[in-house]
Amino acid sequence: MHLIALNSPQQGGMEGIRGADQQCFSQARSIGLKGTFRAFLSSHLQDLHSIVRKNDREMLPIVNLQDEELFSSWESIFNDSDGRMNNNVPIYSFDGRDVLQNDEWPEKMVWHGSSPHGFRQTDSICQAWRTGTSGATGMASSLQGGHLLQQLPRVCSSSFIILCIENSYIAA
Repeated sequence: MHLIALNSPQQGGMEGIRGADQQCFSQARSIGLKGTFRAFLSSHLQDLHSIVRKNDREMLPIVNLQDEELFSSWESIFNDSDGRMNNNVPIYSFDGRDVLQNDEWPEKMVWHGSSPHGFRQTDSICQAWRTGTSGATGMASSLQGGHLLQQLPRVCSSSFIILCIENSYIAA
């Protein structure tokens, strides 16, 4: 299953989880990917951990746009390692840029709104991903250390990386 970043950073106000999911879906379709893509975010009604179907959580590796392995499985993201990625494997955007090397993403942070085990943190989801103000906070992680689920609260006016996970795999 692919883990790919949106083509530009986003503030916490993304028109809710549906708005973020729609951006993931649209950008995946624009490059010919046929699976369903969802935002790598917890929300007030959804735990990040539950986005991927139970049957696919342990079997399929998580790969980048170039099919390089980031994680051995979906479950491995949530195993007490703060979502530690495989070393030296880049995360690409849908338009093929390495988010850690490209200046489009000056802050190498990713929004997630989750605990280290992928459960929602309802006080850290930028008011259900609907506000981009400095008066609210969202949970984020620094990709520079190679972790997806560090616990770093940040103001929602910050523009960070949004990741999209392919949650229904369709073989080519």
